[in-house]
Amino acid sequence: MEKVRKQLEQDLAGATSAEAVEQIRVNYLGRKGSITNLAKATDFSKLTADEKKSFGQKLNELKSFATQAIAAAVEKCQAAAPKRTASIDLTAPGLAHRLGSLHPITMTQMELEDIFQGMGFSVLYGPEIESEYFCFEALNIPDDHPARDMQDTFWLKNHLVMRTHTSANQVRTLQRFGAPVKAIFPGRCFRYEAVDPSHENTFYQCEGVVVDRGISVANLIAVMKTILSEVFRRDVTVRLRPGFFPFVEPGFELDLQCLLCGGKGCPTCGDGWIELIPCGLIHPEVLRHGGIDPKEYSGFAFGIGLTRLAMMKYGIRDIRFLNSGDLRFNEQFSPVF
Repeated sequence: MEKVRKQLEQDLAGATSAEAVEQIRVNYLGRKGSITNLAKATDFSKLTADEKKSFGQKLNELKSFATQAIAAAVEKCQAAAPKRTASIDLTAPGLAHRLGSLHPITMTQMELEDIFQGMGFSVLYGPEIESEYFCFEALNIPDDHPARDMQDTFWLKNHLVMRTHTSANQVRTLQRFGAPVKAIFPGRCFRYEAVDPSHENTFYQCEGVVVDRGISVANLIAVMKTILSEVFRRDVTVRLRPGFFPFVEPGFELDLQCLLCGGKGCPTCGDGWIELIPCGLIHPEVLRHGGIDPKEYSGFAFGIGLTRLAMMKYGIRDIRFLNSGDLRFNEQFSPVF
């Protein structure tokens, strides 16, 4: 043991780095180190009880000495090592902080909400996973109705469906608030579509309802004209043509003359017109599902295509850009943060 102790002192005296001290620690206290092997190489069967006790005490003293001496050597090497000082290169370019921008659909939705709130509408939201009742049956679309063909799409378990239109909030709102009521329901919808420059399987709508006494088509047209003039801040050309929707009677299609091609026809619009706002007077059956007496109240409903409205407003020619997640596309819009 004395020989091992003297050799350890010599080795530590010659160590000039923390790495060298670590190697010494392994050589003496490691699994196969000199001090560890002292116990392995001793034949305890030839020692008396007192000799075993004495041997154990001296071995522990040696281990303690080695541990303390090695720790002191590490501190000495660290103290002698040159200090590293942090330096700042004032000529290096700084880190750029990029300004973010709201998505064009988000900006369009926020603008619409402000406009409608200024007209006395409430802004309400509903679930994207909807029941068959609110999405279809309450809107006068039973399971055998032909109108289901284009909307029988993403079904989940227990007859739940990814909502195909924000119209699903119509009856839910009537049941909750009764009449009179004015409200819009912006949100995301899902349909199994053949994707092209003007169709996507995930898109945004802004449904709206007005229910009160004496509501007519004239009220519907007045609200639509006000909305479009506020959104585009210029004169736009629209047309109102008959359209069938099971939850309105009569039903109309309000089309906007394409602002991308000026009505000449392009890959986005096809014939120069963009179908923008399906609308009409709320069907009596829908009012009854909402607990409203159709003999006392009437109303109108409309569904603004938020995605297409954003395309017209910001000159976006392909709907697929909106869901692409491509930052190069989003960076084209004005930063707001």
